[in-house]
Amino acid sequence: MRQGTYDRRTPAPPVRSPPVFTTRPTLQGTFGMVSSTHWLASQSAMAVLEDGGNAFDAAVAAGFVLHVVEPHLNGPAGEVPIVLAPADGEVRVLCGQGVAPAGATVAHYRGLGLDLVPGTGPLAAAVPGAFDAWLLLLRDHGTKSLADVLKYAIGYADDGHAPVERVGETVETVRELFEAEWPSSAEVYLPGGRAPRPGELFRNPALAATWRRLLAEISEKKDRVDQIEAARQVWRSGFIAEALVRQSERPTMDTSGERHAGTLTAADLASWSATYEAPATYDWRGWTLCKAGPWSQGPVLLQQLALLPPELPRYGSADYVHLLIEGCKLAMADREAWYGDAAEVPLDELLSAPYNAARRALVGEKASYELRPGSPGGRTPRMSRHARVVASGEQGFDPMGVPGAGEPTVAKSPLSPVSGEPDVGADGGTRGDTCHLDIVDRWGNMVAATPSGGWLQSNPVVPELGFPLGTRLQMAWLEEDLPNSLTPGRRPRTTLTPSLALRDGVPVMAFGTPGGDQQDQWQTHFFLAVALRSEVRGGLDLQGAIDAPNWHNDSFPGSFYPRGMRPGSVTVESRTDPDVIRELRHRGHDVLVGEAWSEGRLCAVARDPLTGVLSAAANPRGMQGYAVGR
Repeated sequence: MRQGTYDRRTPAPPVRSPPVFTTRPTLQGTFGMVSSTHWLASQSAMAVLEDGGNAFDAAVAAGFVLHVVEPHLNGPAGEVPIVLAPADGEVRVLCGQGVAPAGATVAHYRGLGLDLVPGTGPLAAAVPGAFDAWLLLLRDHGTKSLADVLKYAIGYADDGHAPVERVGETVETVRELFEAEWPSSAEVYLPGGRAPRPGELFRNPALAATWRRLLAEISEKKDRVDQIEAARQVWRSGFIAEALVRQSERPTMDTSGERHAGTLTAADLASWSATYEAPATYDWRGWTLCKAGPWSQGPVLLQQLALLPPELPRYGSADYVHLLIEGCKLAMADREAWYGDAAEVPLDELLSAPYNAARRALVGEKASYELRPGSPGGRTPRMSRHARVVASGEQGFDPMGVPGAGEPTVAKSPLSPVSGEPDVGADGGTRGDTCHLDIVDRWGNMVAATPSGGWLQSNPVVPELGFPLGTRLQMAWLEEDLPNSLTPGRRPRTTLTPSLALRDGVPVMAFGTPGGDQQDQWQTHFFLAVALRSEVRGGLDLQGAIDAPNWHNDSFPGSFYPRGMRPGSVTVESRTDPDVIRELRHRGHDVLVGEAWSEGRLCAVARDPLTGVLSAAANPRGMQGYAVGR
C-alpha cells in the first residue's frame, strides 16, 4: 500500500448540520489529540505530548497506565495489536500477540481430558506479548526514555488512583475464588479483605516495585535504545521471566473445575519478540481501511465492507441495519472457517469482488439462522466440531447463564445476551474485557492500539510482579488441521482489532473499541456513520458517529470459553427507532433490546491533512472513556 497526496477532488459526502444531540463535542485543535477508554490514560498521554514526546511515546505511557487503572481489562502479560502511521512512513501493524508455548499441543490438552482450552488459568496463557510490543514501539518510533514513559504508571501504582466502580465490582465477583484458590490475587485486590472502592485510593505497590527494579537493572546503560533493549532482555530472561515461569508451573484452579499447571517455559519467553508486518487493507469509496491480518479478526471489518452493494439503503433504516447484520453473519462465518495462524488464509480471495458478489446474493429479506462460510477458490470450509455443534443447535447456549462467556458489552443489561462487566464464578469462570487508545500528534504521527488480556480475573497475580498471566489460548481449537488449531509457535486468533483509515492514500483517522467479538461490528457501524453521515464544523463527525445507537449479533461461535452462539440474535440499544425494531422482528431477527447506552466503547482521533486540524472523540458509555487535546 502506498501513501499518496490528499485530493479534495475526491467526492466528499454532503455536508449536513451537526447532530441534534451529542454527549460531548468532537474536540478540535492542532497540537495533539488523544482518546482512550480511561481518562487517566488519556491525560497521561497528553502530558507526554506536552513534554515534547510524539504520538508513539504517548501511546506507550498510556498503555502502561491502562495496566494500572483498568486491571480488570488488561495487564502487562496480556497482548496488544498496534496499527501505526508514522508521518514520514508506511502504515504498519506491530503484532503484540504472543504465540502458543512449545508444550501447548492439542495432544497435551486432550490428554488432560479437555475439549476446550480453559477460559482461565495457566493452561490458557500464551507467551505474553504486550510488554515487548510497547517497548518495540518506543524503541523504533518514540523519542523518550523508558523511565520517562513509565513514570505515570509507577506513580498511579505506588501513590494510588481512585478506581472506577467496575474494578471493585469485578473483584467482588471473584472474592470467593481469590480467597480460596488465588491468595496472591487476594493480597493485591482484597487488602484487609476490602475490595477497591471509588473515591478511595487503590495501590499496587508490587507492580510499582517491578517497574522500579526493571529501571534500576538497566540504569547502567546510557543510550536510550540500549536501555530499552536491556529491559526487553529482563522481560525475556531476567527476574520477570523467572517469576512468570514459576507462576505457570503452579497448579491453578481454572474454568474446567480442576487445577492445572501451564506450559510456558523460559525457552518460550526467550525466543519470542513482537514483530512488524504489513496491514490487511481494503479500498472503499476513496477510503483505505488498514487492519491486522487474519491471525486477528480484523479482516472481518474489511469483508463487511466488501459485502456491501454499490447502493446502500438510507443510513439507520431497517433495510440498512438488516443489510449490515446479514453481511456480518457471512463475514463471521468466514472468520470461523478461514482465519487463524496455523494455516494459510486465502485473504485475497475472501476480499475479492467476485467472491463477495456471490456471497452478497445470500442476503435475503429474512434473517438467516445458519452459519454459512464460503468456499474461496473452491476450497472446502474447515470448521471445528464444536462450532458445527453449536451452530446446529445440538448444544444450547445462553451467555447470560454461563460464567466465562467472553468479552462483554460495556453496560450491564438484563435484556442483553452478553452481560456488562466480567462475571466470575467460584470455579474460576470469567469474562474479561479490553482497552483501547488512539493518538495523533502535531507532526501527523497516528496510532491505534487495543491492549487486552492478563486481566486480574484471568490468572493469579504473580506474587513477585503484581500482575497475572493472560488467557488468549482459549481462542484456539483443540482439533488438528484447522486454521485456528492450538499450535506451538503460532498465534491464537485474537479478537483485538484496532483500525486506521486513509483517505485517498493519506492517514486521516484511527479508531477502535473493546468488546471481543463485537469489536469489528461496532467499528464497522462507526466507520460507516463517519463516511455516510458527512462532515460537521469542517471536520469528521467523530462524536456523532460514536454516540449513534449501536447494535451487535451473536449468530456465530464466540471466541471465548465456552464458545457458544445465539443464532438469529440481534441486541440493540433502546434508543433505536421503534419502527426499526419492529421491522427487524418482522424480518425474523430475534431482537433483544438493551439499555440505552450499552453497545460499544469506541475511541477515535482524526487529522485533516489539508488544514492540519486534529480531532478526537470518546465513548460516553460506561462513563470512563475520554478524549483530550488542544
